[in-house]
Amino acid sequence: MLGVLALFMLQACDSAGATLPDPAADAALTRHAAPQTAVLAGGCFWGMEAVFRHVKGVTAVQAGYSGGAADSARYETVSGGNTGHAESIRITYDPSVITYGQLLKVYFSVAHNPTELNRQGPDRGTQYRSSIFIANPEQQRIAQAYIRQLQAAKVLARPIVTTVTPLQAFYPAEAYHQDYAMRHPHDPYIMIYDLPKLTALRQQFPGLYAGG
Repeated sequence: MLGVLALFMLQACDSAGATLPDPAADAALTRHAAPQTAVLAGGCFWGMEAVFRHVKGVTAVQAGYSGGAADSARYETVSGGNTGHAESIRITYDPSVITYGQLLKVYFSVAHNPTELNRQGPDRGTQYRSSIFIANPEQQRIAQAYIRQLQAAKVLARPIVTTVTPLQAFYPAEAYHQDYAMRHPHDPYIMIYDLPKLTALRQQFPGLYAGG
């Protein structure tokens, strides 16, 4: 298992382990604002959920599906790769503590590898694609500007393949997928592919890391 973990970390250092600049275009921290949401996809939702549950200012994270129809938003169906859905997470956050752009920096830095097309680590298929589901023009502006900024800065070894797509709907996943990494820390998949992301989060974002 240690050999597999070392190989994964070598592969991840291309992109998900890179030190990225702050977004040049971002929303300002806003006091007394209502909670905001962000929907992101980047491989298996277990690891994505685990990362953002440890980010300060995030008040809730839910695993689910986005990109397809309601009647196909079931794990067994989505896993076939033909539904249009991506395994996604819905993040609820306090905009007085963290901005949308800061969430995207975590997303591109440690939550997943944005240079892998229709796959993430050992998982392959369009359901594991890298995608930002934008809910409004402000999110679109920030997401597209940050992708352009990262591409121009050439901080990643390969081009970013992340798509920016209008959010049509988010469908929560089955109960057994929620908080999976927290409830199954000794699952070999979690140990190999997801716990290193939490280590990277703690090391790269000490000011944003929420322990626990």
